[in-house]
Amino acid sequence: MELMSGNEAIAQGAWEAGCAIGVAYPGTPSTETLEAFAQKEGVYAEWCINEKVAVEVGIGASAAGARVLATMKHVGVNVAADPLFTAAYTGVGGGFVILAADDPGMYSSQNEQDSHYYAQAAAIPCMDPADSAEALRFARDAFTISEQFDVPVMLRSSVRISHTKTPVTCSERTEYPLRPYEKDPGKWVMMPAFAKPRRQVQLARIDGLRAWAETCPYNEVVRRGSAVGVVCAGATYQHVIEALPEASVLKLGVTWPVPANLLRDFAASVDRLYVVEEGSEYLADAVRACGVAVSEPPAPRPRAGELSPGLVRAAFGIAEPPHAPAVEGLPSRPPALCPGCPHRIVFKELARMKAIVTGDIGCYTLGALPPLSAMDTTVDMGASVSMAHGFELALGHTEHKPVVAVIGDSTFAHSGLSSLISTVYNRGAGTVCVLDNRTTAMTGRQGNPFNGVTLQNRPSRELNIEAVVAACGVEDVRVVDPNDMAAVRSALKEATAIDDISVIVFRSPCVLLERKPAKPFWVNASCTACGSCATLGCPAIARDESGVALIDAGLCIGCGQCVQYCRFNAIVPE
Repeated sequence: MELMSGNEAIAQGAWEAGCAIGVAYPGTPSTETLEAFAQKEGVYAEWCINEKVAVEVGIGASAAGARVLATMKHVGVNVAADPLFTAAYTGVGGGFVILAADDPGMYSSQNEQDSHYYAQAAAIPCMDPADSAEALRFARDAFTISEQFDVPVMLRSSVRISHTKTPVTCSERTEYPLRPYEKDPGKWVMMPAFAKPRRQVQLARIDGLRAWAETCPYNEVVRRGSAVGVVCAGATYQHVIEALPEASVLKLGVTWPVPANLLRDFAASVDRLYVVEEGSEYLADAVRACGVAVSEPPAPRPRAGELSPGLVRAAFGIAEPPHAPAVEGLPSRPPALCPGCPHRIVFKELARMKAIVTGDIGCYTLGALPPLSAMDTTVDMGASVSMAHGFELALGHTEHKPVVAVIGDSTFAHSGLSSLISTVYNRGAGTVCVLDNRTTAMTGRQGNPFNGVTLQNRPSRELNIEAVVAACGVEDVRVVDPNDMAAVRSALKEATAIDDISVIVFRSPCVLLERKPAKPFWVNASCTACGSCATLGCPAIARDESGVALIDAGLCIGCGQCVQYCRFNAIVPE
């Protein structure tokens, strides 16, 4: 018995099942799953450039007979949806399991989604573990289910399951021999002539899955009383059993397809039936579709965000047990770029020139926050480049501010490159800033094609951003040190003056990659309280009641960025 997070347990379950290949693009809250899997013996694991590619690699490996695990966060399922929906037609060779890690409450995401809807739309089984033990068990069994029904299986987690540690019991690995590949265009070539028969295979499979869901061992009834019955799944189950100790619970381990007969029988055994879920009405609608009446709690449950036992109690009109009073007056801790982040100056200069800045996903989204306030939009991976082109199309015949796209190196590989090609092809204008910090920083400093670091540290190739950009047809490409304020200011001024597409690669490693010993700076008596240094938004810089700058020696890493903005020589080495 040992403690494992849900992510670690899923990796363990896949390994125990004989899974040989793992593919992913890192995304919170899923990232640690493939990192844990990559450390297992006898497996191959890789970061792909995006989730679509990961699923396509997975389909290929599965067709060749291997058991495969693909992991991604909920918005990654959007990217992977194209191959996923067709894989539901082709079926599998070796078992193929896809982890979709949802983020109710948006702790590290740009939206809330419920991945159940993808499983329903693609007609693939969906399993919801309620703790790490179930995460391990479901992941292990999902490969057999995938092969039994010739279909990919979705394992849906959420941030609370992914990152909470609970006890698990591990087992030895079962070696899975590679299934022999046999040429079969009718199964694997999805042109209309072959896809139409596979659609009939899918429909027959759905009937088989519905029958299996009624008797499978993953749906569990917990009997506690007959007055109230609750249907729930995943992490919500933990909140329900704590908040409603007298309610009977039908915990669904398989959430697509839902077991219609089991639901009806459970509903008939209680006076009132409720459905408790996070962020959507998927489960309630599925229960109602089975002809089961669903009661509404006395008070409405939150329609957004993550649930908790307290929120469940409140919905059912149950008084909250007494808690210690909250401490008042605590300072807020808004997120910020790290002290010494090499690309803080880029945002500072973009704000100074009052550019329209289309941003992207990653650390650099923080450039939108005060005091930098240097970003106008963030939508999805790669959108910065496409949206900058859209701004130029709309504003091109008017006097307008410079339009600048800002994107990190990993995100550029994920989907920014295709956006750039489209802009170049259509003779677009504007400036693209690739903030190359030599890693995929936000999710924990993973490798990507532009730093050449692979998940299992295999020999690799490091792609050259400026060479790739030039090969796309961009004529104005320059590489700039983002720590040099004068160089950043000059490069942005020159690039935005060009009536064409220009790309600036701001290259400097993430400070968490290369923490070099350096003496911190401090503020001497020359400070005039002008506040210029504070506009950098560095967590190491504060101001006293009179406005005089203060530098926290425990946070300052001696990068010297603030020195370049102090006109009074008030910031000096310690």
